Amino acid sequence: MSKKTEWKEAKVNLGGAIVAAAATLILGFFIGLNWSNFSVYLGANSKGKTVTADWSALNEVYSALASNYDGDLEKATLIEGAKKGLVDAVGDVYTVYMDKEESEEFEKSLHGDVGAGVGIEMGLRDGYIRVIRTLPDNPARKAGILAGDILYKVNGEEVYDLSTDEVATKIRGESGSSVTVTVVRDGEELEFTMVRETINNVSAYVDYRDNSAIITVTRFDTDTGTLVESFADEILNSGAKKIILDLRSNGGGYVSAARDLLSLWVDGEKILVQKSQNAKDEITYAYSGRAKFANLKTVVLVNNNTASASEIVTGALKDYKKATIIGETTYGKGVVQTLLDLSAGTTLKVTTAHWYTPLENSINKVGIEPDVEVINTYEDTNLSRDPQLDAALAY
Repeated sequence: MSKKTEWKEAKVNLGGAIVAAAATLILGFFIGLNWSNFSVYLGANSKGKTVTADWSALNEVYSALASNYDGDLEKATLIEGAKKGLVDAVGDVYTVYMDKEESEEFEKSLHGDVGAGVGIEMGLRDGYIRVIRTLPDNPARKAGILAGDILYKVNGEEVYDLSTDEVATKIRGESGSSVTVTVVRDGEELEFTMVRETINNVSAYVDYRDNSAIITVTRFDTDTGTLVESFADEILNSGAKKIILDLRSNGGGYVSAARDLLSLWVDGEKILVQKSQNAKDEITYAYSGRAKFANLKTVVLVNNNTASASEIVTGALKDYKKATIIGETTYGKGVVQTLLDLSAGTTLKVTTAHWYTPLENSINKVGIEPDVEVINTYEDTNLSRDPQLDAALAY
């Protein structure tokens, strides 16, 4: 059942609250990042210089607060707030402090352990968090939620000014439990109550159509490259004349997974250059002897929500002329984050480098332009049309 009320059009500035425009499933947290895992000594930066700070001004604030506040103060809560505030003050939307609970949820999401949800893929579009698409045979599509809808409330609580992570967390829950999502469509509020379902969230799968093998990669998990490689012999034996690598709305993941995937097309060549103020330049090479698709015609499908590790793959295949890129200009996230384990199960996700394509092009904030531009509209999505895939099949 839906309920219509007046919607006052007022575009909000979501700003730093939104991690990125790359799409996220409401089944789990946003993964639109290039992840590197390093062991680090937190008492020093990567050049070995000890880092210190004078916290007397912060102590002054705490002392004044504790001496004058008319109420009870939870010291642990204040400390957690100070940690988050310190990291937020950096002004980088990709650098985030996560408490123990957030760290555990984020770790699960990286491996697709996202529990129960309603099957919505969302991202920042035109200043709002909008539905990018709904997944087949899942509650949101059955209820009537459409691509283009603005996510406004969850269980009556306004969420339009939250991040995609936070909205996703509020919509997730136990399988079999109910959640009410209010969207805005054509200036009107529509309310949908749905029962959450456990959703199988594999990172990659393959389909066949018109002599083409369509490899869809939804995220770059630790096993994604291995998973796609397991399809390789099947694809080659199928007689497929072309591979369509679908990276649309793939928000990224581990750099190592992007390397694994690229090694199926690029044999031992440079695929990534990382540059940092705090460390030496680092070059990542594809593996040798794995390029089973090196001579097979390839098309890569991308859109505005293709980000991070997906752009590493797209950029390398484009630089080496291993594929034709079809779709829309990608998101443009050319920075790398490192996950640092802190005390008490907390985590710091921090931007540690900028990355460049093999020809040392920066895609940060500009994205990768397709060789053939094809737009998918919300209407296309809602009517189950896919002009981008049609163009790839015809190419």
